[in-house]
Amino acid sequence: MTTQTQVSIPQVSRRSPIGKFARNFIEFTGKNPTGAIGLFMILTVAVLASNAIVPWLQRYDPNYQDWTVRLTGPSWIHWLGTDEFGRDFYARLVGGASISMVVAFSAVFLGGGAALVIGVVSGYFGGVIDDIIQRLVEVMQAMPGILLALTLMSVFGPGIDKVIWALAIGGIAGKVRILRGTVLSTKENVYVEAARAIGCNHRRIMFRHIAPNIMAPFLIILSGSLGGAILGEASLSFLGLGVPPPHPSWGRMLTNSAANYALTAPWMVIFPGLAITWLVLGFNLFGDALRDIWDPRLRGLQ
Repeated sequence: MTTQTQVSIPQVSRRSPIGKFARNFIEFTGKNPTGAIGLFMILTVAVLASNAIVPWLQRYDPNYQDWTVRLTGPSWIHWLGTDEFGRDFYARLVGGASISMVVAFSAVFLGGGAALVIGVVSGYFGGVIDDIIQRLVEVMQAMPGILLALTLMSVFGPGIDKVIWALAIGGIAGKVRILRGTVLSTKENVYVEAARAIGCNHRRIMFRHIAPNIMAPFLIILSGSLGGAILGEASLSFLGLGVPPPHPSWGRMLTNSAANYALTAPWMVIFPGLAITWLVLGFNLFGDALRDIWDPRLRGLQ
């Protein structure tokens, strides 16, 4: 009589985090190819700006000046040429990418966090509190966000931290109006009434029951605002009120280039303009894809 011995072979669970992420990414790419393109465009800039993943791509200090090679066109030594001070233009462009990403994400999340709190409080309480908040929001919306940011920068002066706060404050009003409308519909749901019935206080209802259920539109708003923050930082720097020198900034790189070197050194105008367009387009495409995924009115059309 022979006895068969069964040997169990360990298998990798299909529910592993890596496998789940890979399946979700493939599904996202298949259903939203434009969103995948936008994500690729964002990650490209993020990888280059980090300088930690591919440090060998940035061979020069962005602030190092070599007057012997000033206004040199793109070559193997200087991939995107040099500027009027002999600084490597590729190093300046990558340095400007890291500053633009930091400014954009910081401004959007600071302004978005403040807008989330204000919008939830305004929509939840209503009445006099809502009226006061909405009148203040209307006053802020009477002045365009970039004009409000210009006003704040003219008062506080240039600086990366001041640019972040100016863009964050300038973007609060529009986000508050959208989030307030979402809260007005969310607070009428049964689970909010049940939370009131069991004696939950206002803070718990607002931030444990209402706020988590408006995260989808909130994240869509944030993703759509990143492109505007990039343009805002570039506009402030272009006007001389943004990132101060010698820090590289895409907007500041265009300031003198467009006026003085558009014909003699066109690469100084073309490359910063393409970089701004690339990153803003990437954020807009990715934000539209998130809206299509999370918006229940559009989910069934995919």
